[in-house]
Amino acid sequence: MRIDLHTHSTASDGTDTPAELVRNAAAAGLDVVALTDHDTTRGHDEARAALPAGLTLVTGAELSCRLDGVSMHLLAYLFDPTEPALLAERELVRDDRVPRAKAMIAKLNALGVPVTWEQVARIAGDGSVGRPHVASALVELGVVPTVSDAFTDQWLADGGRAYVEKHETDPFEAIRLVKGAGGVCVFAHPAAAKRGRTVPESAIAEMAAAGLDGIEVDHMDHDPDTRARLRGLAKDLGLLVTGSSDYHGSRKTVSLGAFTTDPEVYGEITRRATGAFPVPGTGGA
Repeated sequence: MRIDLHTHSTASDGTDTPAELVRNAAAAGLDVVALTDHDTTRGHDEARAALPAGLTLVTGAELSCRLDGVSMHLLAYLFDPTEPALLAERELVRDDRVPRAKAMIAKLNALGVPVTWEQVARIAGDGSVGRPHVASALVELGVVPTVSDAFTDQWLADGGRAYVEKHETDPFEAIRLVKGAGGVCVFAHPAAAKRGRTVPESAIAEMAAAGLDGIEVDHMDHDPDTRARLRGLAKDLGLLVTGSSDYHGSRKTVSLGAFTTDPEVYGEITRRATGAFPVPGTGGA
């Protein structure tokens, strides 16, 4: 059983539509895929409608959080998307994305980069605009060769020359909200140091005590030594260990199913969730 619990579609910053994503997941030999767009569940209905037979969809979202000045992400699975408190917080985060992107564009213009809001909006399409869309604009303009190359101090990394903060949820509040909506929380790529500063292990221990369910260990941004260290930490804290691709379509080089989650861990996630249930595919459209 092959299970990938972290993917993105055009509902946020991926390049596959939700329908394309589930079809591509089935073609990649996955049995279970989670759609975890940034701070939105907008792609879930389309994914459900197109879900191929033999593929199960886990609904979720990747929540933007910040702890002591460090940006971090929580993967929330199988929560009730209509629960008012969590919905209001997700909308607050999403509503800040457009002014933030425009502020980053202004900084880039001041640095001599002729990026425009119209260009970034075209790249984002119907998705929730974010840094990857600004990064793609820099690639189009020939400023950087790849999206990843835009996430440096020179450009869009945390604290970089064109970086602008956005509203991000305190992770302890996010855990409380997700739990209140019947969901399960996993800390996404907790040691991805190349993305910027990471939270200390002491903070992960505090989040575990507050109800964090697991940490994403097997991820492209964790080298083997880091994965081994995180596995030990998870064991010490009684946390679940997941593995995921963090697939973004053509915006990143990683493929669907590049990293996967153990079926027993997936089973425990589904047992803990009360807000929603995995959706089995029946043929799709």
